[in-house]
Amino acid sequence: MTQIAQKTNAHAQLKIDTEALERAKRSLDDGAVVEEESPWREDIIRLLNDSLATELVCVLRYRRHHFTATGLSSPAIADEFLVHANEEQTHADRIAARIVQLGGEPDFNPASLVDRSHSDYDAQLDLHAMIRANLVAERVAIEAYTQMIALIGDKDPTTRRLIEQILEQEQEHADELSDWMHK
Repeated sequence: MTQIAQKTNAHAQLKIDTEALERAKRSLDDGAVVEEESPWREDIIRLLNDSLATELVCVLRYRRHHFTATGLSSPAIADEFLVHANEEQTHADRIAARIVQLGGEPDFNPASLVDRSHSDYDAQLDLHAMIRANLVAERVAIEAYTQMIALIGDKDPTTRRLIEQILEQEQEHADELSDWMHK
């Protein structure tokens, strides 16, 4: 069978129902088409808002540690704290964008960030304690994102992929912090 015939057969097997096609044609100003009737949409938005709070608390903790780290090895580690803070901010931005795509509102309320966050804010001044606090926070985030991936499963593949990508970077952060703990 030729490649053209194979593609034609594959195309014939893909059938999008007419209701889905009509949904795609409506509300073009809304951007991505998201299944509004999904029974899990509100739960996923709630999980994402908690993750947004976690990421924002991590940004604040890393930035504080960046500016307050002192000691002989602190300049290099402080620079890495800033790199991590910027990466956590990127995570927060991507999560907020996904919440909006799902028709929700990202919750940036500073009054409730710490309560909704999975990780703690930390005001340590000792460099080793800073590294430890950030490692604990990364490990908590890894556990939270792992559980989210399992909960989301096939209910929302786009959100699951987003969380998987963030999880991968959180694991890299934890590995770096662990290495610093032993130096």
